[in-house]
Amino acid sequence: MPKITRDQVRVPADVMPETEDLYVDNYMKATRGTGRLMLFACDQKVEHMNKDFYGEGIDIADAEPQHLFEIGKQGVIGVLAGQRGLIAQYAKDYPEINYLVKMNSKTNLVGTKQDDPYSPQLYDLDAVLAMREAGVNIVGLGYTIYLGSEYESTMMAEAGELIAQAHANGLLVVLWIYPRGKAVTAEKDPDLIAGAAGVALCLGADFVKVNPPKPEGEDHRSPAEALKIAAMAAGRTGLVCAGGSTVDAETFLTQLYDQIHVGGACGNATGRNIHQRSLDEAVRLTKAISAITLADYSIADALEVFEGKKDFAL
Repeated sequence: MPKITRDQVRVPADVMPETEDLYVDNYMKATRGTGRLMLFACDQKVEHMNKDFYGEGIDIADAEPQHLFEIGKQGVIGVLAGQRGLIAQYAKDYPEINYLVKMNSKTNLVGTKQDDPYSPQLYDLDAVLAMREAGVNIVGLGYTIYLGSEYESTMMAEAGELIAQAHANGLLVVLWIYPRGKAVTAEKDPDLIAGAAGVALCLGADFVKVNPPKPEGEDHRSPAEALKIAAMAAGRTGLVCAGGSTVDAETFLTQLYDQIHVGGACGNATGRNIHQRSLDEAVRLTKAISAITLADYSIADALEVFEGKKDFAL
Protein backbone atom coordinates (compact mmCIF):
# COMPACT_ATOMS: atom_id res chain seq x y z
CA MET A 1 0.00 0.00 0.00
CA PRO A 2 1.55 3.36 -1.02
CA LYS A 3 1.91 5.64 1.97
CA ILE A 4 3.52 9.02 2.39
CA THR A 5 4.42 11.02 5.47
CA ARG A 6 3.76 14.70 5.97
CA ASP A 7 7.43 15.42 5.32
CA GLN A 8 7.12 13.84 1.86
CA VAL A 9 4.43 16.26 0.68
CA ARG A 10 5.96 18.70 -1.81
CA VAL A 11 4.64 22.12 -0.84
CA PRO A 12 4.57 24.62 -3.72
CA ALA A 13 6.48 27.86 -3.21
CA ASP A 14 3.28 29.92 -3.52
CA VAL A 15 1.91 28.42 -0.30
CA MET A 16 2.47 30.97 2.43
CA PRO A 17 4.57 29.87 5.45
CA GLU A 18 1.64 30.43 7.79
CA THR A 19 -0.61 28.12 5.73
CA GLU A 20 1.92 25.40 4.92
CA ASP A 21 0.66 23.06 7.65
CA LEU A 22 -2.91 23.54 6.44
CA TYR A 23 -1.89 22.74 2.86
CA VAL A 24 -0.19 19.55 4.04
CA ASP A 25 -3.26 18.66 6.12
CA ASN A 26 -5.48 19.08 3.07
CA TYR A 27 -3.12 17.12 0.81
CA MET A 28 -3.01 14.22 3.26
CA LYS A 29 -6.81 14.27 3.60
CA ALA A 30 -7.46 14.40 -0.14
CA THR A 31 -5.03 11.60 -0.93
CA ARG A 32 -5.83 9.58 2.19
CA GLY A 33 -2.14 9.68 3.08
CA THR A 34 -1.06 8.00 -0.16
CA GLY A 35 -0.18 10.83 -2.52
CA ARG A 36 -2.82 9.52 -4.94
CA LEU A 37 -6.20 11.10 -5.55
CA MET A 38 -9.55 9.30 -5.62
CA LEU A 39 -11.86 12.09 -6.79
CA PHE A 40 -15.60 11.43 -6.79
CA ALA A 41 -16.89 13.83 -9.47
CA CYS A 42 -20.35 15.17 -8.68
CA ASP A 43 -20.37 18.30 -10.83
CA GLN A 44 -22.40 16.92 -13.74
CA LYS A 45 -25.77 18.33 -12.62
CA VAL A 46 -24.60 21.54 -14.29
CA GLU A 47 -22.28 20.04 -16.89
CA HIS A 48 -24.70 17.42 -18.28
CA MET A 49 -27.88 18.44 -16.44
CA ASN A 50 -30.36 15.71 -15.52
CA LYS A 51 -29.50 13.25 -18.29
CA ASP A 52 -26.69 11.84 -16.14
CA PHE A 53 -29.01 11.27 -13.19
CA TYR A 54 -32.28 9.93 -14.56
CA GLY A 55 -33.05 7.68 -17.49
CA GLU A 56 -32.49 4.27 -19.01
CA GLY A 57 -29.72 2.29 -17.33
CA ILE A 58 -29.50 4.69 -14.36
CA ASP A 59 -30.64 3.52 -10.93
CA ILE A 60 -33.60 5.57 -9.69
CA ALA A 61 -31.65 6.44 -6.53
CA ASP A 62 -29.50 8.76 -8.64
CA ALA A 63 -32.45 11.07 -9.30
CA GLU A 64 -32.11 12.34 -5.71
CA PRO A 65 -28.94 14.47 -5.15
CA GLN A 66 -28.54 13.16 -1.60
CA HIS A 67 -27.49 9.88 -3.24
CA LEU A 68 -24.13 11.48 -4.03
CA PHE A 69 -23.47 12.35 -0.42
CA GLU A 70 -24.57 8.97 0.90
CA ILE A 71 -22.04 7.38 -1.47
CA GLY A 72 -19.39 9.78 -0.22
CA LYS A 73 -20.21 8.94 3.39
CA GLN A 74 -20.50 5.18 3.13
CA GLY A 75 -17.89 4.58 0.44
CA VAL A 76 -14.14 5.15 0.31
CA ILE A 77 -13.20 8.33 -1.55
CA GLY A 78 -10.57 11.04 -1.33
CA VAL A 79 -12.70 14.07 -2.18
CA LEU A 80 -16.22 14.77 -3.35
CA ALA A 81 -16.13 17.44 -6.05
CA GLY A 82 -19.17 19.61 -6.68
CA GLN A 83 -20.35 23.18 -7.05
CA ARG A 84 -20.40 25.46 -4.00
CA GLY A 85 -24.19 25.55 -3.78
CA LEU A 86 -24.57 21.78 -4.00
CA ILE A 87 -22.04 21.30 -1.21
CA ALA A 88 -23.59 24.08 0.88
CA GLN A 89 -27.01 22.39 0.80
CA TYR A 90 -25.78 19.05 2.14
CA ALA A 91 -22.44 19.52 3.92
CA LYS A 92 -23.87 20.05 7.41
CA ASP A 93 -25.40 16.58 7.23
CA TYR A 94 -22.18 15.06 5.87
CA PRO A 95 -19.35 16.78 7.77
CA GLU A 96 -16.95 13.85 7.45
CA ILE A 97 -16.59 14.13 3.65
CA ASN A 98 -13.59 15.94 2.16
CA TYR A 99 -15.00 18.54 -0.25
CA LEU A 100 -13.50 20.05 -3.39
CA VAL A 101 -15.46 23.05 -4.64
CA LYS A 102 -15.85 23.30 -8.42
CA MET A 103 -15.39 27.00 -9.14
CA ASN A 104 -16.70 27.14 -12.71
CA SER A 105 -19.27 25.21 -14.72
CA LYS A 106 -21.39 25.43 -17.83
CA THR A 107 -24.17 23.34 -19.35
CA ASN A 108 -23.77 21.39 -22.57
CA LEU A 109 -26.74 23.10 -24.25
CA VAL A 110 -24.53 25.38 -26.37
CA GLY A 111 -22.53 23.12 -28.67
CA THR A 112 -19.19 23.92 -30.27
CA LYS A 113 -20.91 24.43 -33.65
CA GLN A 114 -22.70 27.41 -32.10
CA ASP A 115 -19.86 28.82 -29.99
CA ASP A 116 -16.54 27.73 -28.55
CA PRO A 117 -16.84 26.63 -24.92
CA TYR A 118 -16.29 29.04 -22.05
CA SER A 119 -16.91 28.07 -18.45
CA PRO A 120 -16.87 31.23 -16.29
CA GLN A 121 -15.99 31.32 -12.63
CA LEU A 122 -19.26 31.30 -10.69
CA TYR A 123 -18.14 32.81 -7.37
CA ASP A 124 -15.02 34.24 -5.83
CA LEU A 125 -12.72 32.56 -3.37
CA ASP A 126 -14.07 34.56 -0.42
CA ALA A 127 -17.41 32.75 -0.67
CA VAL A 128 -15.62 29.41 -0.39
CA LEU A 129 -13.37 30.56 2.45
CA ALA A 130 -16.46 31.75 4.34
CA MET A 131 -17.91 28.24 4.08
CA ARG A 132 -14.65 26.81 5.36
CA GLU A 133 -14.72 29.25 8.28
CA ALA A 134 -18.28 28.09 8.99
CA GLY A 135 -16.96 24.55 9.44
CA VAL A 136 -17.34 22.90 6.02
CA ASN A 137 -14.49 20.46 5.39
CA ILE A 138 -13.21 22.08 2.18
CA VAL A 139 -9.77 20.82 1.16
CA GLY A 140 -9.50 22.14 -2.38
CA LEU A 141 -10.90 23.82 -5.47
CA GLY A 142 -11.54 22.70 -9.03
CA TYR A 143 -11.64 24.60 -12.31
CA THR A 144 -12.25 23.55 -15.95
CA ILE A 145 -10.25 24.89 -18.91
CA TYR A 146 -11.15 24.15 -22.53
CA LEU A 147 -7.87 24.36 -24.41
CA GLY A 148 -8.32 25.33 -28.05
CA SER A 149 -11.41 27.41 -27.32
CA GLU A 150 -11.14 31.02 -28.43
CA TYR A 151 -11.80 31.79 -24.76
CA GLU A 152 -8.91 29.71 -23.45
CA SER A 153 -6.86 32.76 -22.43
CA THR A 154 -9.66 33.99 -20.18
CA MET A 155 -10.05 30.61 -18.51
CA MET A 156 -6.29 30.21 -18.09
CA ALA A 157 -6.02 33.64 -16.50
CA GLU A 158 -8.89 32.89 -14.11
CA ALA A 159 -7.36 29.53 -13.21
CA GLY A 160 -3.88 30.93 -12.71
CA GLU A 161 -5.08 33.61 -10.32
CA LEU A 162 -7.33 31.14 -8.53
CA ILE A 163 -4.47 28.70 -7.97
CA ALA A 164 -2.26 31.44 -6.52
CA GLN A 165 -5.00 32.53 -4.13
CA ALA A 166 -5.96 28.98 -3.19
CA HIS A 167 -2.38 27.97 -2.39
CA ALA A 168 -1.91 31.12 -0.33
CA ASN A 169 -4.90 29.94 1.74
CA GLY A 170 -3.69 26.35 2.08
CA LEU A 171 -6.07 24.78 -0.46
CA LEU A 172 -5.32 22.26 -3.20
CA VAL A 173 -6.41 22.84 -6.80
CA VAL A 174 -7.47 20.27 -9.38
CA LEU A 175 -7.77 21.48 -12.98
CA TRP A 176 -10.11 19.76 -15.41
CA ILE A 177 -8.47 20.39 -18.82
CA TYR A 178 -10.19 19.29 -22.01
CA PRO A 179 -9.12 20.31 -25.53
CA ARG A 180 -12.38 21.44 -27.11
CA GLY A 181 -13.64 23.97 -29.64
CA LYS A 182 -13.82 24.54 -33.38
CA ALA A 183 -10.01 24.54 -33.60
CA VAL A 184 -9.81 21.04 -32.06
CA THR A 185 -10.42 18.14 -34.44
CA ALA A 186 -9.47 15.28 -32.10
CA GLU A 187 -10.20 15.99 -28.44
CA LYS A 188 -8.43 12.83 -27.22
CA ASP A 189 -5.33 13.09 -29.39
CA PRO A 190 -2.41 11.86 -27.22
CA ASP A 191 -0.26 14.92 -27.98
CA LEU A 192 -3.10 17.24 -27.00
CA ILE A 193 -3.70 15.35 -23.76
CA ALA A 194 0.01 15.58 -22.92
CA GLY A 195 -0.12 19.28 -23.80
CA ALA A 196 -3.04 19.78 -21.44
CA ALA A 197 -1.08 18.10 -18.66
CA GLY A 198 1.83 20.44 -19.23
CA VAL A 199 -0.44 23.49 -19.15
CA ALA A 200 -1.78 22.37 -15.75
CA LEU A 201 1.77 22.15 -14.42
CA CYS A 202 2.62 25.63 -15.71
CA LEU A 203 -0.48 27.07 -14.05
CA GLY A 204 0.56 25.47 -10.76
CA ALA A 205 -2.19 22.87 -10.30
CA ASP A 206 -1.73 20.09 -7.76
CA PHE A 207 -3.65 17.60 -9.93
CA VAL A 208 -5.03 17.66 -13.46
CA LYS A 209 -8.01 15.69 -14.71
CA VAL A 210 -7.80 14.75 -18.40
CA ASN A 211 -9.65 12.43 -20.73
CA PRO A 212 -7.79 9.19 -21.47
CA PRO A 213 -5.93 9.60 -24.77
CA LYS A 214 -7.18 7.73 -27.82
CA PRO A 215 -4.35 6.75 -30.21
CA GLU A 216 -5.49 6.44 -33.83
CA GLY A 217 -4.11 5.65 -37.26
CA GLU A 218 -0.54 4.41 -37.21
CA ASP A 219 -0.22 5.04 -33.48
CA HIS A 220 -0.51 1.49 -32.15
CA ARG A 221 0.02 2.31 -28.49
CA SER A 222 -2.67 1.40 -26.00
CA PRO A 223 -4.45 4.32 -24.30
CA ALA A 224 -2.48 3.60 -21.12
CA GLU A 225 0.83 3.61 -23.00
CA ALA A 226 -0.06 6.95 -24.59
CA LEU A 227 -1.07 8.28 -21.19
CA LYS A 228 2.48 7.74 -19.93
CA ILE A 229 3.70 10.69 -22.01
CA ALA A 230 1.02 12.92 -20.49
CA ALA A 231 1.99 11.81 -16.98
CA MET A 232 5.60 12.73 -17.75
CA ALA A 233 4.52 16.12 -19.17
CA ALA A 234 2.59 16.82 -15.96
CA GLY A 235 5.76 16.69 -13.88
CA ARG A 236 4.91 17.33 -10.24
CA THR A 237 1.24 17.89 -11.06
CA GLY A 238 -0.51 14.59 -10.43
CA LEU A 239 -2.42 13.35 -13.47
CA VAL A 240 -5.77 11.58 -13.14
CA CYS A 241 -8.18 10.37 -15.83
CA ALA A 242 -11.85 11.11 -16.21
CA GLY A 243 -14.00 8.01 -15.77
CA GLY A 244 -16.29 8.61 -18.74
CA SER A 245 -19.65 6.97 -19.33
CA THR A 246 -20.71 3.92 -17.33
CA VAL A 247 -19.20 0.56 -18.28
CA ASP A 248 -19.16 -2.79 -16.49
CA ALA A 249 -17.06 -2.88 -13.34
CA GLU A 250 -14.38 -5.26 -14.62
CA THR A 251 -13.73 -3.14 -17.71
CA PHE A 252 -13.55 0.03 -15.63
CA LEU A 253 -11.24 -1.43 -12.99
CA THR A 254 -8.95 -2.90 -15.66
CA GLN A 255 -8.69 0.50 -17.38
CA LEU A 256 -7.96 2.16 -14.05
CA TYR A 257 -5.28 -0.37 -13.14
CA ASP A 258 -3.56 0.17 -16.49
CA GLN A 259 -3.81 3.95 -16.21
CA ILE A 260 -1.93 3.83 -12.89
CA HIS A 261 0.55 1.01 -13.48
CA VAL A 262 1.21 1.51 -17.20
CA GLY A 263 0.24 5.12 -17.76
CA GLY A 264 1.69 6.63 -14.60
CA ALA A 265 -1.58 8.20 -13.47
CA CYS A 266 -1.72 9.49 -9.92
CA GLY A 267 -5.27 8.38 -9.19
CA ASN A 268 -8.68 8.71 -10.82
CA ALA A 269 -11.63 11.07 -11.18
CA THR A 270 -14.87 9.14 -11.48
CA GLY A 271 -18.49 10.30 -11.54
CA ARG A 272 -21.10 8.53 -13.65
CA ASN A 273 -19.50 5.10 -13.29
CA ILE A 274 -20.15 5.41 -9.57
CA HIS A 275 -23.30 7.44 -8.97
CA GLN A 276 -25.50 5.93 -11.69
CA ARG A 277 -25.63 2.70 -9.69
CA SER A 278 -27.68 1.76 -6.64
CA LEU A 279 -26.28 2.94 -3.32
CA ASP A 280 -24.99 -0.51 -2.34
CA GLU A 281 -23.34 -1.10 -5.70
CA ALA A 282 -21.91 2.42 -5.87
CA VAL A 283 -20.40 2.11 -2.39
CA ARG A 284 -18.81 -1.22 -3.32
CA LEU A 285 -17.40 0.30 -6.49
CA THR A 286 -15.83 3.22 -4.60
CA LYS A 287 -14.13 0.67 -2.40
CA ALA A 288 -12.90 -1.34 -5.39
CA ILE A 289 -11.63 1.81 -7.12
CA SER A 290 -9.90 2.93 -3.95
CA ALA A 291 -8.43 -0.53 -3.45
CA ILE A 292 -6.59 -0.09 -6.77
CA THR A 293 -5.93 3.64 -6.48
CA LEU A 294 -4.93 3.91 -2.85
CA ALA A 295 -3.76 0.40 -1.96
CA ASP A 296 -2.34 -1.14 -5.16
CA TYR A 297 -4.78 -4.06 -5.19
CA SER A 298 -4.75 -6.32 -8.23
CA ILE A 299 -7.71 -6.25 -10.62
CA ALA A 300 -8.85 -9.64 -9.33
CA ASP A 301 -8.73 -8.54 -5.69
CA ALA A 302 -10.51 -5.27 -6.48
CA LEU A 303 -13.25 -7.21 -8.26
CA GLU A 304 -13.75 -9.30 -5.14
CA VAL A 305 -14.20 -6.05 -3.22
CA PHE A 306 -16.81 -4.90 -5.75
CA GLU A 307 -18.57 -8.25 -5.62
CA GLY A 308 -18.75 -8.06 -1.83
CA LYS A 309 -16.51 -11.07 -1.28
CA LYS A 310 -14.07 -8.99 0.71
CA ASP A 311 -14.27 -5.59 2.33
CA PHE A 312 -11.93 -2.65 1.92
CA ALA A 313 -11.30 0.21 4.28
CA LEU A 314 -8.45 2.60 4.99
